Amino acid sequence: MEVVEEEMEPKSERNVMKGVASMALLPCGSISGHFIQLPNSICYGLHGTELACERECSRGEDYRLIKLTIIDYNSKREQDIVVECRGHDAARFNNVTHAHGWENDVVGMVEKKDAKNKVLVSFECEKLKAEKAAEDHIKQFMPKLAGLDAVVNIGRMTIEGLDFEAEREHKENT
Repeated sequence: MEVVEEEMEPKSERNVMKGVASMALLPCGSISGHFIQLPNSICYGLHGTELACERECSRGEDYRLIKLTIIDYNSKREQDIVVECRGHDAARFNNVTHAHGWENDVVGMVEKKDAKNKVLVSFECEKLKAEKAAEDHIKQFMPKLAGLDAVVNIGRMTIEGLDFEAEREHKENT
C-alpha cells in the first residue's frame, strides 16, 4: 500500500476548485457561461465549441466532444480542455478517456504529453431552464445571449489541476 501512495501525486499539490456553473447551451452547439468557485466566489468564464468528430456507435447519439475554454478574468488568461459531453439539454461533462480514431489536432489536445498538468473537469446539470425561465436567466446573467433560444444548465462543477501560470510557461517552451 505504501508503494502505491508514493507513486500517486498528493492531492494537496493539485488545485481543486469546486463551485457552481451556469451555462447557456446554444442551438448551434456552442456553450457560454460562468463558473463560480466557492466559497470565495471567484468567477471564471466558460466558452465551448463543439468539435467535429466521428462518433463511435457505442457512445450514443447524445455524445459530442467540446473544446471548453476556461477564462480567468483577473489575469486575462485562458486554458483549453477537451471534454466529452453527454445529454442533450441537460448536459454532463467529463474528461475524455481516450481519443483514438479522431483527427490529429483533437488527439493532440486530449493526450497532452505532461500528464501532471492535465486538467480534470466534471459537471452535471442539476437544474435545467428552458423557454421563458431560460430567457429570464440569460437576460439577467448573460444579456449578450438574449434572444438566441438557448437552454440553461446549472449545476456543480469541479475543476482540478487548472494552473494558468504553468500553461503559459508550457506555451512559451513549445
